[in-house]
Amino acid sequence: MTNEELQQWTEQLSKDRFQKPFRHTITFNRRLRTTGGRYLLHSHNIEMNPKQLEHFGIEEFEKIILHELCHYHLHIEGKGYQHKDASFKQLLNQVGGSRYCNLVPGTYKPLVYKYFYQCVKCNQTYRRKRQMDINRYVCGRCKGKLKKS
Repeated sequence: MTNEELQQWTEQLSKDRFQKPFRHTITFNRRLRTTGGRYLLHSHNIEMNPKQLEHFGIEEFEKIILHELCHYHLHIEGKGYQHKDASFKQLLNQVGGSRYCNLVPGTYKPLVYKYFYQCVKCNQTYRRKRQMDINRYVCGRCKGKLKKS
């Protein structure tokens, strides 16, 4: 699918589901990794993750577009457009958009902890990716000394 086809499809979805025109631009952005799409507040444009379309199909991708269109239309109307707002949740249910998108395989790296510290007093353990100077820090729970474990 090209950006032009995506633009036409989104304009049609906006007319059909919201009964309002989409007057800005929607494009693919290959740099998006953990999100399905994003609505840009200042330009009112929408960027979509093409990997969502490739991995999960057209139905799931349409739900993500509807999600972003909810942000778009509510923001333009001056209503609550954030995920936490009741107006956003209500409109999302009305049009059939998805609240969350699926995680594309291979985009998430698990945290790798190399350093482990333990409090001498209360035995609280701390996992760290980066090494820390145990002479400068104390336990956050009881203020005891830390040791490498």
